[in-house]
Amino acid sequence: MSERAANSKNEGEPHPPASLRDDPSVPRVPDRNEPAGSSRRRAAVAGHEGDASTARALLAHADGDVRATALGALARLEAATHVDVERALVDRSPVVRRRACAVAVAVASDSAHVRPLLDDPEASVTEAAAWALGELGQPTAAVVAALARTATHHHDPLCREAAVAALGALADARGLPAILRATTDKPAVRRRAVIALAPFEGPDVEAALRRACTDRDRQVRQAAEDLLAPP
Repeated sequence: MSERAANSKNEGEPHPPASLRDDPSVPRVPDRNEPAGSSRRRAAVAGHEGDASTARALLAHADGDVRATALGALARLEAATHVDVERALVDRSPVVRRRACAVAVAVASDSAHVRPLLDDPEASVTEAAAWALGELGQPTAAVVAALARTATHHHDPLCREAAVAALGALADARGLPAILRATTDKPAVRRRAVIALAPFEGPDVEAALRRACTDRDRQVRQAAEDLLAPP
């Protein structure tokens, strides 16, 4: 390719003037030819070196792992915004959506933006969303209903477990039936359900804990016995 053709091909690609290319105060625009691994490392380093400009620039990277790392870097720097999170929650990459759930907690996002991810096609995203909803502590009717549905009907036991834990953290009575139902699920979910009963009282709760004391899983029994023990 001739020098003129090469120059023509590169016209319009944004980059700082030559005099500033090595200036650390000038954020580097994502290089289309830079390996994704290198860009991800730059995003991670930016989060540790206070370089919010570079982290923000890398939010536009084509690679999802880079975008997720950049979002995490902004969160570390306390520079992530609600808009950053809302965009990341609907990102095409499940890695970014999963990271966005964690950052949503850091910036105290509205749970209404996280709730739809309980229906995400990626189970790991659903699990992260359930955890985030429990941490955000916004027990709206819609959030409690969505978590209850996940706790009782999701195909992945890790998602059911996370949803049960979130319902326990929210301690909303509307979520109690789902927690009680979870006490008959798989062992890990049963253990989580017993712990999630801690904020609740009543004959149904007492009966569930008594049954759990005879559970075949030792950890389920121990959790129930601890809750029933006198203060």
